[in-house]
Amino acid sequence: MPVVVALVVLVNVLGAGTEGDTGAPRDRDRAPAQVEGAGPGSREDLPVLPLEVPPVTPEAEASCPAVMGKLPLELAGETSRRVQSDTPYVYAWGDPPVVLTCGVPRPAGWTVGASAIQINGVQWYVDTADPDATVWTAVDRPVYVEVRLPPGIDSAPVTELTVPLAEALPYQAPSPGP
Repeated sequence: MPVVVALVVLVNVLGAGTEGDTGAPRDRDRAPAQVEGAGPGSREDLPVLPLEVPPVTPEAEASCPAVMGKLPLELAGETSRRVQSDTPYVYAWGDPPVVLTCGVPRPAGWTVGASAIQINGVQWYVDTADPDATVWTAVDRPVYVEVRLPPGIDSAPVTELTVPLAEALPYQAPSPGP
């Protein structure tokens, strides 16, 4: 009995030949699939993003290549985009852009007593002083890694970046300023 039920279901799903059926696909089978919405554009669709970045330090030279090699081509549904900077240790996704910079100075607000948020084992200092961006900085790695989020973007990109960041850079006890 289970075989008969499975066969009936299979025939109904795939369609059964009926009298006069020529074997040609039905009109609904020939129509293209209806896809709504737009996926992320291609990298070439976005203009090159000029970025000012801090000078490269020896610490950045030692640590940042590993980070850059782990970054995803897509982040939180946004495609990566080309950047123009004085360092190879900057990466961006989407428009408005989410920008990651590896090897930045310690954030001015990262002082003794400042709080950090831990996501997937990476500690982040969050600076909301700039109305044009929320700046998340990983503070427990050999170099500081900054992620700038445009207004209206939640922490999903930061959460997604914690895995490659933790894989690329070992934990180091945070060292806030005085």
